[in-house]
Amino acid sequence: MTMNKEKPSILVIDDEEDLRLTLRSILKKDYSPQLASSGKEGLKLLKGQPFALVLLDIRMPEMDGLTVLKKIKELDNSLPVVMVTASRDVKSAVEAMKAGAEDFISKPFEVEELLAVIEKVAEKAELKKENQYLKEVLKDAEAYGDLIGQTPEIKKVMALISQTAPTDSTILITGESGTGKEIAAKAIHKLSKRKNGPFIALNCGAIPENLLESELFGHERGAFTGALDRRIGKFELSDGGTIFLDEIGTMSANMQSKLLRVLEDHKIERVGGGSPIEVDVRVLAATNIDFAKHIREGKFREDLYYRLNVIPIQMPSLKDRKDDIPLFVTYFIEKYNRELGKKVAGVSSEVLAYLKSYDFPGNVRELKNIIERAVALCQGDQLIMENLLTPTAASSTGAKNLKQALEDYEANYIKAALNETNGVQSLAAKKLGLHRTTLGARMRALGLK
Repeated sequence: MTMNKEKPSILVIDDEEDLRLTLRSILKKDYSPQLASSGKEGLKLLKGQPFALVLLDIRMPEMDGLTVLKKIKELDNSLPVVMVTASRDVKSAVEAMKAGAEDFISKPFEVEELLAVIEKVAEKAELKKENQYLKEVLKDAEAYGDLIGQTPEIKKVMALISQTAPTDSTILITGESGTGKEIAAKAIHKLSKRKNGPFIALNCGAIPENLLESELFGHERGAFTGALDRRIGKFELSDGGTIFLDEIGTMSANMQSKLLRVLEDHKIERVGGGSPIEVDVRVLAATNIDFAKHIREGKFREDLYYRLNVIPIQMPSLKDRKDDIPLFVTYFIEKYNRELGKKVAGVSSEVLAYLKSYDFPGNVRELKNIIERAVALCQGDQLIMENLLTPTAASSTGAKNLKQALEDYEANYIKAALNETNGVQSLAAKKLGLHRTTLGARMRALGLK
């Protein structure tokens, strides 16, 4: 037998008995309402149990709504309060908003209007609470630098990093582009006994083959045309620390042979130099190539592969750790708030649902770019769907942009729920975890009849 989910508790504080009873009748289907006839009674209930939201009348004898609101905020500043006002009390409602109320609704009101306001305010409060939790999780993950996550897939990577970072073993980090291979390498360095030494990263695929040897090992003056001065290579600069060689699979056979010798002898020779130079460097490498295929085709030395692959770490793709998306979103919002001078507090549940339904072929890097753009475009305190409207870079095969792909997913999801409930929208909304008015709005936006 499945247990019913506990209904959120709402406290109604109003001196009019008829309105209190009406509100209880309206709310009891989706919420657990409790009633208080005065500010004093309401404050007593608040001290005794938690509530998800308070509906508070502005005009009450003895203690008016504004006074009660200030006392509620002293008890729990995060508790959302919706003011209930007469149409002539708009000025008082504005004053209440300044004092910390989340929203207000004027009497007389429509039932659907009231429920929509409550749903919006409760959802925003829940998102704030979730955002605070995610920030706490991020604090706990500081030891790993920018390598964050709570899913089993990334926890396995973190555990392996913790075990192997204190050693000097060579580590080969594999995974799709954008999964955070360099971030993992930095975490390894940060947790190693070499953490006070240099961390030097080099993308081997970005350096022309004829310059890669000089970049890695340095050169003497006059070693080749244009070598006007001695140059210290990345291996010497990494002495006492860590070198990270990204896209190692792009190296030529000649360079593979020279790198293998360095790994075995711990010595390098500058181009044009005659004396070996001893270096104390830990080597981390990364690639997204299929090594088995490259070795079979003679494109990569098998002995170098085994020398690099002493400890293998496979970075999971973002589509395999979608439960980490809220954590990444929080992290990137904070990052770009600082960089762009913004004050975005979080994202709407709609945006989060969209992001979690997308497979992110560009992995974490793609999500990072999406959030950077959305924060830059955001005009409020929350990222909404309109902030994601700029299309993501489509692939050469003409793939749909993110917005279209996510809208198609949402439309199909809603259609499936409607089919399962024989087209009854109230049942479909319940199945989808939405209010019926929200479902209706989404159906209209998506062109669903």
